[in-house]
Amino acid sequence: MGKEYFKPGNMLYPVPAVMVSCQREGEKPNIITVAWAGTINSDPAMVSISVRKQRYSYDIIKETKEFVINLVTEDLVFATDYCGVKSGRDTDKFKEMNLTAMKSRYVNAPSIEESPVNIECKVTQIIPLGSHDVFLAEVVNVTVDDKYMEESGRFNLNSSKLVAYSHGEYYGLGKKLGKFGYSVAKKKSKSSMKKK
Repeated sequence: MGKEYFKPGNMLYPVPAVMVSCQREGEKPNIITVAWAGTINSDPAMVSISVRKQRYSYDIIKETKEFVINLVTEDLVFATDYCGVKSGRDTDKFKEMNLTAMKSRYVNAPSIEESPVNIECKVTQIIPLGSHDVFLAEVVNVTVDDKYMEESGRFNLNSSKLVAYSHGEYYGLGKKLGKFGYSVAKKKSKSSMKKK
């Protein structure tokens, strides 16, 4: 068993596949599929997306300084791929993919109603890097699908069948392997459990 050297490249996989919606006032809304999206800060809540300057959505987001990140489920994979390969210059992606443009709360860009989570964002900074520009944005609102809300008030996002993108392919998330902190969590002894 050995290792081989590859040229420097983007091999940080898997990543979330998300649909980013945007809109200029008076124009049709658009969707761009983004694989380079991430959380960058918790207080204030901030995210980033990386977009090529040549993409139709690039100028829309740069001008409006708003967008919505819509999480993708297994039911949305076909639409996600379509929105990543077709250009909004000549395609109404909402119409073609039978997606519903839902009014957002604090931004003019619509959310995608079929998505389990819609993250409304306002751009705070644009960083040119080369092939892509990074849009840093503050999260101003999150809308969630109430069908994933449990009676306890917990939002069970992991039951929505989220999708990951890895090296050119889409994958449904697999089985749960643990939860945050499980490696250091103290195990309850059998004697303490018997006392209860």
